[in-house]
Amino acid sequence: MIHIGSIIKKEFDKEGRSASWFAKQLCCDRTNIYSIFKRESIDTLLLVKISAILKHDFFKYYSEDIKDSITE
Repeated sequence: MIHIGSIIKKEFDKEGRSASWFAKQLCCDRTNIYSIFKRESIDTLLLVKISAILKHDFFKYYSEDIKDSITE
């Protein structure tokens, strides 16, 4: 099982942006950004927004996880 929050954090860190910038893009409070980084799962609409902001397909990690579980 993937931990989507930590994957988002890694991509966010690559961008070199601040949590305040990310919060402004998501129209939320900065403290919510740290909450996102701790999540094991996430709402799909929020993940679509995050994918667009960070220009990264986070859904592929779920697809890979599903493929792995099917082939076991």
